Amino acid sequence: MKSYMNINRFIIALLLGLSLGAWCNGEGDIDAAPMEKAEQEALYKAIQGFVGNWWNGSDLYPDPCGWTPIEGVSCDIYDGLCLESLEFRSNPGLIGQIPTGFGRLMKLQSLVLLENGLSGELPTNIGYLTNLKKLVISGNWLNGHVPDIFGGLSELLILDLSGNSLSGSLPLTFRGLTSLLKLDLSNNQLEGNIPKEIGYLKNITLLDLRNNKLSGGLAQSLQELYSLEEMVLSNNPIGGDLKSLEWKNLQNLIVLDLSSMGLIGEIPESMAQLKRLRFLGLNNNKLTGNLLPKLASMPCISALYINGNNLSGELQLSAWFYEKMGRRFGAWNNPNLCYPFGLVSTSHIPYGVKRCQQEVAFLETNSKTMLGGGDLNQNSDFMASLGFSNYVVNEFWWVLLLESLMVVLFLSCFI
Repeated sequence: MKSYMNINRFIIALLLGLSLGAWCNGEGDIDAAPMEKAEQEALYKAIQGFVGNWWNGSDLYPDPCGWTPIEGVSCDIYDGLCLESLEFRSNPGLIGQIPTGFGRLMKLQSLVLLENGLSGELPTNIGYLTNLKKLVISGNWLNGHVPDIFGGLSELLILDLSGNSLSGSLPLTFRGLTSLLKLDLSNNQLEGNIPKEIGYLKNITLLDLRNNKLSGGLAQSLQELYSLEEMVLSNNPIGGDLKSLEWKNLQNLIVLDLSSMGLIGEIPESMAQLKRLRFLGLNNNKLTGNLLPKLASMPCISALYINGNNLSGELQLSAWFYEKMGRRFGAWNNPNLCYPFGLVSTSHIPYGVKRCQQEVAFLETNSKTMLGGGDLNQNSDFMASLGFSNYVVNEFWWVLLLESLMVVLFLSCFI
């Protein structure tokens, strides 16, 4: 109860102080007329959504954007004391639905509701805040679908709805977010395909959709995100083939995490053309084929994970690469993958990868050929049945081989 009353007093002190202390005309001093009535009423409605309609706005602080009695909340003013940003951070006691009154703060540019106890659905009238540049409603308990409200938010730069329980598909109105730089919808329960409309986000640098239930393969429109620096799609049952995209188009990529997605096929050679790439996560998929040596030659690569696939063949990577990467190169849990004996120092053996056995197999094959295609043990048993010991049998075959070699050398002198 005490915590609840503290939050009430804090909200009143902060937001209602704004309603008396802010002006939008940019002229005059502290005695100028208060903010316009519509914005003042919007603030009142927002606060009443948290504390109830009993509040009448009578108990205010003179400097709402300075000291406040509760940590984790802040605000900023601009252009003659107009409300610019409003933040509620790390207040688990701040519960209930997001007040619809926020949708009436038409001049707001930044709204942050981070790691609180808010629940319910995202209010649709947030789509009316056309001046928003930053919208972060992360780490709460929001549920329901992501509403189709983003078509008019063309100035939005950051959209973060991560860490909730949002469901349904990605809204097609995302195509209207033409200025967007960062989109984070991770750690929700979103499903369906990645829509082709995602390709309209030409300025986006971060796309984080990890830990959802998205499916339907890699959307072709992803290769049109030329400004993208970080693409994180891990832990989604997306599926599909890596070769379905032209990875060389994404030359600005620094982080690419496609782990645990059910991907199939081989690792495409075009990935080796990502010259700025530092982190590549392809682990825990169903990839086949061999690892291209060109991937290890990418100039900036500092972490490469291919573990937990069905890759096969011999790793043709340099000792310098193993030394540089250490445990940041993950190739374990690929049963048919091996490293060549003698080319890798014992101190830099790739963790969890077995040594190749080709040379042993080659020697065994040659032995069988020289003995007429039979098995050496079988021939030894046959000779032993005639009264010869194993020692004599072994000596017999070595003498026979040596004599055959001498005959070949002798005849070669006359040819």
